[in-house]
Amino acid sequence: MVRAKKHFGQNFLKDSSVLDKIIKAIPNHTTPDFGGNVVEIGSGLGDLTLWLLNAKFNLISYEIDNDLIANLEKKFKNELDEGRFRLINKDAVLARQEQGSLRETPYILVANLPYYVATKMIIDALADPLCVCIIVMVQKEVAMKFASKNGDLNALGILANLNAKSEILFDVSPECFSPAPKVVSSVLKIQKDRDLFEIFSDFNDYENFKEFLRVAFIAPRKTLLKNLSSKFDKSLTNLIFNELNLALNSRPHELNVALYLEIYNLIKAKNERKQREQN
Repeated sequence: MVRAKKHFGQNFLKDSSVLDKIIKAIPNHTTPDFGGNVVEIGSGLGDLTLWLLNAKFNLISYEIDNDLIANLEKKFKNELDEGRFRLINKDAVLARQEQGSLRETPYILVANLPYYVATKMIIDALADPLCVCIIVMVQKEVAMKFASKNGDLNALGILANLNAKSEILFDVSPECFSPAPKVVSSVLKIQKDRDLFEIFSDFNDYENFKEFLRVAFIAPRKTLLKNLSSKFDKSLTNLIFNELNLALNSRPHELNVALYLEIYNLIKAKNERKQREQN
């Protein structure tokens, strides 16, 4: 008998109706930008894996738990032999760091993510140009952050909606898992509609924007101006707020994605001009 390991955040999804809804949420196989290629993180006992293979997706699945590999290899021997399933015994976070992406061609990420690394994995997938869509089950609280909309934003919601549309598809009760977690889960979908680097000049620019967001939301109950002034020149931030006709008492959650990009780009442009003048 296989027991879930707490240190891997294992909660095995067993409910067939939930599995069916996840499969139906995946874009049509004929969509040219991913060609039926799917990456799964955490095969577990192979329940979602089986549904993905039965739906005829070309699947790569990462499983960190060595003790589950032999069972998975036996269960999916035919699919492995046919070459439409690759099972990789490796930490997906480390694999992405080493390889840059979780596969060589455009793909959709479909997974029941371990809670303890879910946020990190979604952020990594958002930055991966080969990942065209994300459909993942996560803790509901995490899903709500990524699916937050203009007027009630947080940093994760901004990252998820820079070049994509994010939405919560449905909730999943603890009873659908073995063992049952202590929280409600949600299936989150993030469908990308353009390349992230149509917005940012390079990866460093994107990382700088993420740091800018960290500062913007460092104290959510304080004003955005006060938060930004803790890192950037106060006269500069005041000038930018005036240029954009933003109320000086605006809170971080009250703005929209486009305004955050405008503020960031203005700060960057004015700082670059200041550096040129000093040189």
